[in-house]
Amino acid sequence: MRDRYDPATIEPRWQKYWEENRTFAAVDFDPRPKLYALDMFPYPSGAGLHVGHPEGWTATDIVCRYKRMRGYNVLHPMGWDAFGLPAEKFAVDTGTHPAVTTRRNVANFRRQIKRLGFSYDWDREVNTTDPEYYRWTQWIFLQLMKAGLAYQAEAPVNWCPHCRTVAANEEVTGGVHERCGKEMVRASMRQWMLRITRYAERLLDDLDLVDWPESIKAMQREWIGRSEGAEVDFALPQIEESIRVFTTRPDTLFGATYIVMAPEHPLVPRVTTETQRAAVERYIKSAARKSDLERTDLSKDKTGVFTGGYAKNPVNGESLPIWIADYVLAGYGTGAIMAVPGHDSRDFEFATRYEIPIVEVVSKDGRPTEGPLPEAFTEDGIAINSGEFDGMETVKFKQRITSWLEERGRGRATVNYRLRDWLFSRQRYWGEPFPVRLLEDGTVQPMDESELPLLLPDMQRFEPSATGESPLAYATEWLSTTDPDTGRPARHETHTMPQWAGSCWYYLRFIDPHNQERPWDPDKERYWMPVDLYVGGAEHAVLHLLYARFWHKVLFDLGHVSTPEPFMRLVNQGMILGFAYRFFRSAEGAPVGADEVRLEGGAPYHRKTGKVLTSEYVPLDEVRWRPDASGERCPFAEIKPEGGDGESRRVQLEELTEKMSKSRGNVVNPDVIVDEFGADAMRLYEMFMGPLEVVKPWNTSGIQGVRRFLDRFWSLFVRDYTDSPAPMSQLKMLHKALAKVTRDIEALRFNTAISAMMTLLNDLLKEEQVHREVQNVFVRMLSPFAPHIAEELWRELGHESTIAYEPWPEVRPELLVEETVKLAVQVNGKLRTPLEVPKDMGREELEKLALNHPKVERHVEGKTIRKVVVVPGRVVNIVVG
Repeated sequence: MRDRYDPATIEPRWQKYWEENRTFAAVDFDPRPKLYALDMFPYPSGAGLHVGHPEGWTATDIVCRYKRMRGYNVLHPMGWDAFGLPAEKFAVDTGTHPAVTTRRNVANFRRQIKRLGFSYDWDREVNTTDPEYYRWTQWIFLQLMKAGLAYQAEAPVNWCPHCRTVAANEEVTGGVHERCGKEMVRASMRQWMLRITRYAERLLDDLDLVDWPESIKAMQREWIGRSEGAEVDFALPQIEESIRVFTTRPDTLFGATYIVMAPEHPLVPRVTTETQRAAVERYIKSAARKSDLERTDLSKDKTGVFTGGYAKNPVNGESLPIWIADYVLAGYGTGAIMAVPGHDSRDFEFATRYEIPIVEVVSKDGRPTEGPLPEAFTEDGIAINSGEFDGMETVKFKQRITSWLEERGRGRATVNYRLRDWLFSRQRYWGEPFPVRLLEDGTVQPMDESELPLLLPDMQRFEPSATGESPLAYATEWLSTTDPDTGRPARHETHTMPQWAGSCWYYLRFIDPHNQERPWDPDKERYWMPVDLYVGGAEHAVLHLLYARFWHKVLFDLGHVSTPEPFMRLVNQGMILGFAYRFFRSAEGAPVGADEVRLEGGAPYHRKTGKVLTSEYVPLDEVRWRPDASGERCPFAEIKPEGGDGESRRVQLEELTEKMSKSRGNVVNPDVIVDEFGADAMRLYEMFMGPLEVVKPWNTSGIQGVRRFLDRFWSLFVRDYTDSPAPMSQLKMLHKALAKVTRDIEALRFNTAISAMMTLLNDLLKEEQVHREVQNVFVRMLSPFAPHIAEELWRELGHESTIAYEPWPEVRPELLVEETVKLAVQVNGKLRTPLEVPKDMGREELEKLALNHPKVERHVEGKTIRKVVVVPGRVVNIVVG
């Protein structure tokens, strides 16, 4: 056996062994208990992996390896979420076909992941861009159509005239497209929609079926946004129509002093007077430049404009002015609200700004506030200024006023949801084509399932068309098709599905990835589903999970899956941050050090000139260190003026911990870490950094400690050993650690499990001789965490089979029983000395031992002992006066 631990030799050999022997292949219909552990599969970007990516994968791998040793049949797959905008952007910029980019990126990701020794069943690998995969994505869309859940509608979108594409809300800031920096506009376009709203109630109720963090459930509930209240009709006498609003507080109707409509509401042109029309049209144009996220930002100032029209309050007949404001969205609720500034903070702010009356109709004690209301009272209370309903408590008043409205045909009780139908179209090339034909008469014809997959055409041009259609509009030959029933001309849809589509159901394809006849075998689905453990980043806490649950419930209703929920246990790993270093530039492009900057309101200013600065990041390999003025170690870099001309200047850098990204220059490549320290060391370090769920900063120097642990672990097996029975002292420390590690793996507390093994190793290295029995248990205990070194040492111990399926060591309970206990000896409640005593020592002996201890005698000398309190196994407290 080699004296030195050399991961560069060991790790590739065992990775090759696992692959050649298909060590981690899951077995369908095996009688063993099953575990389906799933990682949120990655988008294979051109940048490759950084060290933050493998954190969750390492956690699931530890669980999977442990469960195999506990006799489970484990399904642990990996694949690629490879459709989407990044590859298409790269294609536009470089002319490289997205398929070429995707193949290259996937190959690099696969290579990097295999270097880390994860126990994936690579026979089940899937790729959402593979026609044999997206054939079944298209099939699911057809099932949605058959169920009446897919339809086309005109929908407001963020349109970038410069990029000629629709942008997500998250891609728009200050009315500007993040990609090109050009102004966005709101436009109405024909889009595919999915009726997720039909499943709103079940998506809420079935959260009770799953073991998810309460914070994630709360985010799902907030996004769905169930509200009980009433729809109320306000008459519009000038046009002989009415406008409907939804409110959760019908008890405040007497306090409504104005109506607010979304700028896009169809009634706005009709209620707007000629004198106000120009102002209203200017406001509508301004609102069209903002995304929905900007419009609903609670921190921004509320703006609006009066239409000149009025609505009639159905409870008291008062005329209420109608305003439009961009914080009301046409796609949410009815697109209009009744404003009660006395009892809604947003309405109060708006009414104060525009000098609209504020009427108090609810008070805490049923008595009006003296003078003007200082702020909105938003709690339940007692009705005032509400006619016949005065003195009524809020809950009862809600019921009574709703019945009053229903009896008079002016309103009705209803449930409203914040959730809107899912906009399912993208104006892109690199996505799944919709499996439909658009006929000349405007109807949409679903393709027959036997015609799938509808392949993407091979194209070389990827810019969106000037009309707003996707690049598929240029594929004239592909676009043209015929109606197979009539032979009449038809065309394919130019929109493609969003990236969400492929990730909505990938967990089902992993079950049966090579099936040519159906998306999955129903018997295999019943065997493997649901997913027992799902691990991924919290950034997917809402939309991915919501969309996947929606598709799953539709498939459940149609009889294609056997479980109402797809993911039973969910764990979100905390993000691993990287150290980033930045400096600043003046408006003239001169470099400015962090020590010359003050930050105010998030913006950087020069300390002397007070001028606004811009910031830039420095790549990690350009950062240098030297003492600052106070002698502290400080980061610096040589920076040239903007444009690269002129003398460089050494400036002090600001150190930040931020999300790893290429633009920040703080990406740490796992290849570099594996080359220097080995994959096992990287795996251990990522789990040892802290609890799985918390955010933590990466520090490459910290990995040296776990590498030393592995070196010392190796040395434990290089030393002389004996086959004789291990002494009781060694067995006790071994099984104490084993019990701790077993509990911690089950609870996903990997950092404390590793700590327990480090303590055990320290204790064993103090022993004169290591016993083979101890070695056999310890190496199995470490194997889920550091599988390469464990396999190598297991072979050195004389075993011919892989350690992957060796039974997990059983804890011997009798070895966990302590023969002695630690006792705190106190005088008047203050600790004076700890004592280690036999576990079964009686009260009188404990009292005598404590009183005669030298450290206690000097604290009781010359004093009266009034009482001695003995709690066996815990404390002896001597009370003196």
